[in-house]
Amino acid sequence: MNKQPGTGSNSLKDDLTAQGVEFMLPSYVDMHGVSKSKMVPIAHFDDMMSGSELCTGAALDGVPQEINDEEVAAHPDPASCIIQPWMPNVAWFASDLYCEGKPFEPCSRNILKRTLAKASQLGYGLNLGIEAEFFVFREEEDDGVYRPVSTRHNLDKPAYDASRLLDNMGWLGELVTAMNGLGWDVYSFDHEDGIGQFEIDFAYADVLTMADRFVFFRRLANEIARNHGAFASFMPKPFPDYAGSGAHFNLSLYDEKTGTNLFETDDDPRGCGISPLGYQFLAGVLRHLPSLCAVVSPTVNSYKRLILKGSNSGFTWAPVFCSYGNNNRTNTLRIPRGGGRVELRVADPACNPYLGAAMVLAAGLEGIREQLDPGEPHTDNLYIKSTEELDSLGVSMLPRTLGEALDAFSGNPLTRETFGGDMYDAWLSFKQQEWLSYLNHVSDWEQNRYLKFF
Repeated sequence: MNKQPGTGSNSLKDDLTAQGVEFMLPSYVDMHGVSKSKMVPIAHFDDMMSGSELCTGAALDGVPQEINDEEVAAHPDPASCIIQPWMPNVAWFASDLYCEGKPFEPCSRNILKRTLAKASQLGYGLNLGIEAEFFVFREEEDDGVYRPVSTRHNLDKPAYDASRLLDNMGWLGELVTAMNGLGWDVYSFDHEDGIGQFEIDFAYADVLTMADRFVFFRRLANEIARNHGAFASFMPKPFPDYAGSGAHFNLSLYDEKTGTNLFETDDDPRGCGISPLGYQFLAGVLRHLPSLCAVVSPTVNSYKRLILKGSNSGFTWAPVFCSYGNNNRTNTLRIPRGGGRVELRVADPACNPYLGAAMVLAAGLEGIREQLDPGEPHTDNLYIKSTEELDSLGVSMLPRTLGEALDAFSGNPLTRETFGGDMYDAWLSFKQQEWLSYLNHVSDWEQNRYLKFF
């Protein structure tokens, strides 16, 4: 694996050239968190770094521009530079969008940076870890069916299955080696509860770095899988009878001056291991969970994952309640054993990590400003509670559909404040049309059930 370049702007071009880089991708994302870019030869490094590459925003989803508007310019972040492991003559840069010489307000990365600036005014930074779950399939040319790479007989409970893990080590070992070559420090990976489903856990980082890495990771996983005759899917729920894929956000604030984790404590009377500041942050996220769902679980398909039962192995392990607790996985907000961080389990791999992280941080900061209290943690198995028992505990349900989540999003002033007016309008309009398109679609289930029913 080639050594990754340094971040000093004076030496970066020389480092890249020395490692055989010929082309560069000053990459930004659309509203979905999908990379967009032009390709720039290394000879034009200086021009690219100054924002030479212009794009028409109107050609992209969620870049709210008209055809006659001034073009947006990609301004690469030199600290984000990655030499692509599967194509080492190309270097990738996460970029901020500018328009008419100033930061473009609806740019996803700029939205996160604005929210981070608000945290910085209080002396806080945010660390984020994302647990990457996804499926890898091969597509059979003869019948177009998607099948797992392993040809072993399917198990009802395949989670942590060693044989299936080893069957996939061709592409999976290459992927983990590439991630470690980038300095991401993978510390475990496994076969998950769905056939052909995997999770890779790697070291947390500051939130902007982690969002950049997750955007790149989706491309990295897919390209390496494709080189092995397969493809990676970040669809939250590909099959009704297997568990879906999450992208759990693991969050903690740190002191910008000292780097100290501000959620860690040895003195928590509630027994979860987080500080009063952590509880306030958590309470803000809890208050805004329905609105947050629209951003961190952003597709129609996301809500097929957020159900209590429906997996061959029994419970889906997915969050369905507006609740928090200790190491209890039946809560949407979980405080893992040892404390010091909060896990948001509703996020899935289809999310735009910049927008998702911005909304979670904005909600947490509101909780701190207003010194909110989330109440006592839920430590019982909420999955087996009756509706009456949940009501008595004050536990409500997460949105059941994208439509419900969008209703919560559109009625929440924090969402417009965080996104900015242009992105708020563009994002909400696109997602409402997506939901309407789904409602108007006639599915196979409907035809099978009703075509000859009456």
